[in-house]
Amino acid sequence: MKHIKIAAGMADSFDFGYVNRNMKEALDAGADICHADAADMIDLKNQQLIGGHLIIKAVRSITDKEIECHLYAKECDRLFIEKIANAGCTMLIIPAENFLGAPLAYIINWCHEFNMKVGLTIGCYTPLCFVDEAIYDIDRLHIVIHGAGTPPAGETTWAWRRSALQLVKKARKMIDECNPACELAVDGGIRPHNLDPIVACNPDVLIFSTALYEDPEGISAGVRKCRIAIDDAVKRYGLE
Repeated sequence: MKHIKIAAGMADSFDFGYVNRNMKEALDAGADICHADAADMIDLKNQQLIGGHLIIKAVRSITDKEIECHLYAKECDRLFIEKIANAGCTMLIIPAENFLGAPLAYIINWCHEFNMKVGLTIGCYTPLCFVDEAIYDIDRLHIVIHGAGTPPAGETTWAWRRSALQLVKKARKMIDECNPACELAVDGGIRPHNLDPIVACNPDVLIFSTALYEDPEGISAGVRKCRIAIDDAVKRYGLE
């Protein structure tokens, strides 16, 4: 049976102790990856200037598991890559819409120089065609399925964009045809009660934040509920 990885999004705080306590609980409960957001002043309006090498270093002190840096920024230089790599980061994920052409080639090479994997994000309303060329040379295709509109009943985060499922299906087909070693990750408003159609699209990684940190029974319970829901769906769809 296929094991779809759970990536635990970073709890939003500049308090390293708080972050470490929450992330350690999530990882100890069965999350496979620490998913650490980082942002400049432009791309992530509600979480400006979060993340980076210092918080990655703090998390590395409490786990040997993968730590990925999901960067929301217009620019990324070699120094940033060197800093997060030295802090213990295992993958850098950058927005496809901001890094086209030669700058992306440099970033891919720099990541590999520092023994890090590299992924591209298809962000809100970014078309899949933005990775038509880069798909052959990346380790992760990261689909953010948030869009605009009214959140579903009982939710406070953004709705999924209406193309979400078709987008993930197309991404799976692209990876299988062009670079089967590349991971497919899905990110954005995923919960135990709504993940079934996403799992049916055969992703490799699912990113969770609210589902873990706001579970009424606690973080460990949130991880377990996500794991059970994922594995039940994997069985239902016969994923190998």
